[in-house]
Amino acid sequence: MEYYLLALSNSQIILIILSGLLIGMSKSGLSGAGMVAIPIFALTFGGKASTGLLLPLLVFADVYSVVHYHRHANIQYLYKLLPWVLGGLFIGIYIGNSIPDILFKKIIAIGVIFSIILLVFNQIIKSGNFFKNNKLIAPLFGLSGGFTTMVGNAAGPIMSVYFLSKGLLKNSFIGTKAWFFLLLNLLKIPLHIFFWGTITLETFFFDLQLLPTILLGVFIGIKVVRVIPESAYRIFVIIVTLISSILLFF
Repeated sequence: MEYYLLALSNSQIILIILSGLLIGMSKSGLSGAGMVAIPIFALTFGGKASTGLLLPLLVFADVYSVVHYHRHANIQYLYKLLPWVLGGLFIGIYIGNSIPDILFKKIIAIGVIFSIILLVFNQIIKSGNFFKNNKLIAPLFGLSGGFTTMVGNAAGPIMSVYFLSKGLLKNSFIGTKAWFFLLLNLLKIPLHIFFWGTITLETFFFDLQLLPTILLGVFIGIKVVRVIPESAYRIFVIIVTLISSILLFF
């Protein structure tokens, strides 16, 4: 397949540009918006190929997000997660080849929805102990996040649940998540190049065509996040994460 915007149909071009905007918006704080890009790219380019096409776009958006929110990051959570995330990445490399697109998207969606149920339960009982003091939480979320990001670039909702469970405020949540995904997505690039062959010069130049849409999406997202109250932001992230997870089934 030729990786040029002009080689696509008009409807595909519109959807791909919309995906770029949503990816930028999601990385600037409107968590979950970028999940819409996953099925659009998978439908247009195929499941496995789409993961390699999406990855550089995510890195571009991560850089913008880190530049804007880096001072708010809580780095201590990254140290706890990264060893487990690496384990999940390598599991994803070897298992991802044998899992059909439909199956792994449904597995991702089930895992995310279960995570949200746990988070809501934790909010209801108001203890905070289940997530904050349970030593199994970091390994569980790290492994599942590493696996889902490798096979589908879909760890955003899972990690949103993890960082929300730590009680991070809006800007700290965005900054910590931005640093986490920048490091994670940079680690994934050589894996896609050398193990899966899904990132090539041709796909990279295709991604460069979408850079302006990413930048515009980041700008829009930053403006919108500023006007969302702290209390409403947490509810917003949970709702959008849940909706985006359900959409993965379809």
